[in-house]
Amino acid sequence: MPAPPPEPTLNPDDYLAAYRNMLLIRRFEEKAGQLYGMGFIGGFCHLYIGQEAVVTGMMMAKREGDQVITSYRDHGHMLATGMDPKGVMAELTGRQSGYSKGKGGSMHMFSVEKGFYGGHGIVGTPAPLGSGIAFANKYRGNDNVCLTFFGEGAANQGQVYESFNMASLWKLPVLYIIENNHYAMGTAVERATAHAEELYHRGLAFGIPGRQVDGMDVAAVKAAGEEALAHVRSGEGPMILEVLTYRYRGHSMSDPAKYRTREEVQDMRQHHDPIELVHKRLSALGRDEEELKAVDKEIRAVVNEAAQFAQDEPEPEPGELWTDVVAAKD
Repeated sequence: MPAPPPEPTLNPDDYLAAYRNMLLIRRFEEKAGQLYGMGFIGGFCHLYIGQEAVVTGMMMAKREGDQVITSYRDHGHMLATGMDPKGVMAELTGRQSGYSKGKGGSMHMFSVEKGFYGGHGIVGTPAPLGSGIAFANKYRGNDNVCLTFFGEGAANQGQVYESFNMASLWKLPVLYIIENNHYAMGTAVERATAHAEELYHRGLAFGIPGRQVDGMDVAAVKAAGEEALAHVRSGEGPMILEVLTYRYRGHSMSDPAKYRTREEVQDMRQHHDPIELVHKRLSALGRDEEELKAVDKEIRAVVNEAAQFAQDEPEPEPGELWTDVVAAKD
């Protein structure tokens, strides 16, 4: 059995900041879903609704200079790292002011300034790429850690275990974060994964320690993230953090999610919602309900402004197809 997670240590201001960030992600994703239905967003679109506490807690635990890389359910990670909602929404709608100049879309945008190295559409890809970023950190002799997110379905990919082996062998400063939302596309984790309740043990053969944490509790995620990052930053090599979470929507916008019952989703919304949990804790700490309503109103205005900005922006010029194809040599 794993050791109990560290006690959550959020103060009222931290809770309020977490509440604001999680609301931004949720309202943004709700708006993205609306724009997709209206035809403003094409291609694939994977929403992060329900999983907001995971990336919010981890971003509260990371330090300046740490990098973030993830898979295709990535809008929440972009916002949590501080990327501009206008630029993210503009990229989703394929506009020239998007983070990838309208050419990457939902799954492929980056911000070196914010230390965000993508969204990646190929399942399992963040593991080797994140390990490579960690190798660069070690080679340069800095103190940075690469926070490498992927899902429980990707945890069955062979490239993930190749990455575990190399990262352990070379003691790379990488934290592997498995966002276990229980469904890989339409398949429940128990149907496709042996010992599905212990994904944090997947690195034991390589000497990589792991821990499991409640991903619906932002305070618990932050505390476990701080402990894991301290371990990795100490030079002891990689660590695995399995974060138990849940997505309310389908795998992508084209998924009707008939593989689970409405009652299951409703139970998670009513009894385990990460934003509602923080709302209750803030109320218990004496925060005024009107203040919390004002935060939601402010966030809605930010998201609406981003959506309008994205719709008003022009599409890229045809010549943009030929830019950023290869790296320029200095």
